[in-house]
Amino acid sequence: MHLYQGVDLIEIDRIKTAHDRQDAFGKRIFTEAELAYCNLRPDPYPHLAGRFAAKEACLKAFGVGMGGFGTLARFQEIEVESMPSGKPTLLLYGSMEKMRKRLKIAQVTVSISHADSFAIATVVMLGAAMGVEEG
Repeated sequence: MHLYQGVDLIEIDRIKTAHDRQDAFGKRIFTEAELAYCNLRPDPYPHLAGRFAAKEACLKAFGVGMGGFGTLARFQEIEVESMPSGKPTLLLYGSMEKMRKRLKIAQVTVSISHADSFAIATVVMLGAAMGVEEG
């Protein structure tokens, strides 16, 4: 088995500024379900920042990161869903789900936290294959 791990830390104000400056920002980065969940909160920005960090951490765990063609589209292929207990989970779609299958990743966990002006997320994946293979 192989372990894949990613972490991301972001300033909540960066997400607030981007969201307030560009109306389309939220729709490019977050799914409709994520926006609906966060917008129900009195202050949606810590929750949006946490989800942004989780998406970045997921890309890092896959070894993709923010560079390269199509990265923004991949944000829509990673969705953070909250269980009734509040525990976050990741749902993967499109190329992200294909990569999960190619790496034979059986388990994906995410942890999100926010305090004061920062949000942080870690993603850990357990898989059978090592590295991304072309195919």
